[in-house]
Amino acid sequence: MAKGDTGSGEVWDPFGTLRRALWIGGGQWAGKSTVSQLLALRYGLTAYRYDYHDARGHNDRRIARRIRLGQPPADPDPDVTWVNTTPQDMAAETLAGFPVRFEWALDDLRAMFSGRPIIAEGWGLRPELVAPIAGSLRQIVVMVPTEAFRARQLRELARAAAVGHDVSDPARAQHNRLERDRLVADDAVRSARRLGIRVIEVDGTLDAAAVADIVADHFRPALPPLEDHGMDQVGRHATR
Repeated sequence: MAKGDTGSGEVWDPFGTLRRALWIGGGQWAGKSTVSQLLALRYGLTAYRYDYHDARGHNDRRIARRIRLGQPPADPDPDVTWVNTTPQDMAAETLAGFPVRFEWALDDLRAMFSGRPIIAEGWGLRPELVAPIAGSLRQIVVMVPTEAFRARQLRELARAAAVGHDVSDPARAQHNRLERDRLVADDAVRSARRLGIRVIEVDGTLDAAAVADIVADHFRPALPPLEDHGMDQVGRHATR
């Protein structure tokens, strides 16, 4: 029996959190975190940030899994991960690991209860993984950056412009990382379109509040009534 499976083909969801959740998946640097934050402020939602939990809260599970598989518990040498490899191999490894990491995210979400839907965002919230547990495909959206917007993010976001590891060849590591991200995003788009899930290509012509409006319109059937929840000025502007 798969972890989280009740035995009847249904995923264990003790508080109905997973079925009611709103999901934003897609590519790196598309503005998923910003949009989810704006919608959380606007509608009084609870935001779950996959990347944060995956990088920090799940490390003990990552180590335990390596030990079970007979692998060294420590992270691989950064050069092995980022330099002495190819973007294709990196993308394949990332995609192969997403199902396991998704189960860890589901465990986080199962423990949460909210009177309003939880909005979950992150590149590991893959369309083919989310679709079977979401209440409706209208509760899922995939955001991906265009090439021009990805280039702009690299210019303007310090965290996007460099690999955060000590490697022997930073330029090659960054090239591999960017190409991997492009391949993973392209795969998410193919998966979403195969399943009939909405894809939003972010090209930078709209600000984050306007993109949040588009996502909110897609999520409309599952969103609570719009109220003022202490939104900042950007959030207020977006709802006028």
